[in-house]
Amino acid sequence: MKWTSLAIACLLLISNSVLAQEGVNYMELGLTQNKTGNYAEALRNFSIEIEKNTANPNPIAFYNRGFAKYNLKDFRGAILDFEKAIELKSTYYEAFIARGQSYSKQDNHKIAIQDYNEAIRLNPLEATAYYSRGLSKSKLENYRGGLSDFNKSLELNPEYAPCLAARGDCKVKLGEFASSIEDYSKAIEISPKRSTYYSGRGFAKMKLNDFANALKDFNEALKISPDEANDWYYSGFCKTQLENFRGENGEKGALEDFNKALELEPAKVEAFYGRGFVKSKLGDQRGAIEDYTKAVDMGNLDNAKILYTAKMNKAVLDELRNSVQDKIKIAEFTTERAEIYFNRGLAKSKSGDPKQAMEDYNRAISLNPIYADAYFMRAMAKSNVGDQRNAIQDCSNAIKLNAKYSEAYFVRGIIKLALADTTGCLDLSKAGELGYNPSFQVIRDFCN
Repeated sequence: MKWTSLAIACLLLISNSVLAQEGVNYMELGLTQNKTGNYAEALRNFSIEIEKNTANPNPIAFYNRGFAKYNLKDFRGAILDFEKAIELKSTYYEAFIARGQSYSKQDNHKIAIQDYNEAIRLNPLEATAYYSRGLSKSKLENYRGGLSDFNKSLELNPEYAPCLAARGDCKVKLGEFASSIEDYSKAIEISPKRSTYYSGRGFAKMKLNDFANALKDFNEALKISPDEANDWYYSGFCKTQLENFRGENGEKGALEDFNKALELEPAKVEAFYGRGFVKSKLGDQRGAIEDYTKAVDMGNLDNAKILYTAKMNKAVLDELRNSVQDKIKIAEFTTERAEIYFNRGLAKSKSGDPKQAMEDYNRAISLNPIYADAYFMRAMAKSNVGDQRNAIQDCSNAIKLNAKYSEAYFVRGIIKLALADTTGCLDLSKAGELGYNPSFQVIRDFCN
């Protein structure tokens, strides 16, 4: 057989491409992506690395995949990966810290402290463990204990601005305002672009009745982060104390600040109260009464939370349908092929007729009982008509047939959340792990 130079070149190109693919270092790629903040891609590459080495699992891969999940706000998923890393390496103190931080993000501070204790036992010179434990103690209102941990952390790492600010927060809770201002000031010297440090110092100055200088700090905070409703509220509060109720000469007064706080956070009770006070001072008693009434009414709803209804909007439904449809290749036409009924069902779903679509999905499944896509689309249709329990079952059937069906995990997770089943968060985590990135937005909004 004669080989042309073009054919040989093509073979070499294909060979080199295969070798390059086989030579990909997914661990190094994931580590680089974690460092650059590309967490979704890092997660995907660590998952490939883990799958490639199931016979000899590497704790570092699980730890770093957990790190990616943590930064995507998937704290439940992160905990599972950190647990695996610890199972594989019992002295992995960094994994104990990271798991503790994940528990902290879920407000499970007592469990988090146990992990920080273990990390400190394994490495008593790790400043991050003391800092993190101090944060959890403070959340549990153990401010003296938190202060002790922040002191130890700063003894080990004196220039760590977040710890200085955290110690300042702790001192504020203990009424040590003057000392807290010193900590915030040092934190600002180290990291002058962090708005929360100015806010913290402003709050401490406000507590010392130094309203003019507190206002300067809130102004600095708002230059850096102009969408912080709390800072607009406190800026307005300071202005009321300085009797600057309405802005003059292009400068905002307390009224404008409270308006801005409510624009950013319409349910901010204290801003209604503050604005009512200002309106009263300006002679608008009717407006003041309205704001005070809103403050009273909304104060009874402090713990209200938005609930997932499982009625996914059209954009999400279309994206899911399209993601399934994009995978489908046309089959040779026969009247009894399951694909015919399945595709007709898809068309009916898109046209807004989920009940008729279900009949076609039923037919497709009867002809092909291992048709994962048909189970998934039938789940979507069932959810659309309010049959959430059976929709979950169909998603589960799709997952049994295709363990990597990310969309099925996503939909099952959303429906479980609608039914107050928090294991839905684990499904969303799995969907993200399998590459369905929209799940991370839902996790951020409803799982933490």
